[in-house]
Amino acid sequence: MMDVGRLCVKVAGREAGKKCVIVEILDDSFVMVDGQVKRRKCNIDHLEPMPHDFELAGTSHDDVVSALK
Repeated sequence: MMDVGRLCVKVAGREAGKKCVIVEILDDSFVMVDGQVKRRKCNIDHLEPMPHDFELAGTSHDDVVSALK
């Protein structure tokens, strides 16, 4: 379920309620997210996956933000 390009909503922390996209899977518990949030490592327990996927050719912040719009 948690794969690269998956749209998620943060459910914990100061960025709760904001949308983000998984850009890299780090291990079983952590992923790298970007989007309406700062690009950072995030625990998958703090994310709620949405049914949308994105094809991310480039993983720059601007590419992710433009895909969300």
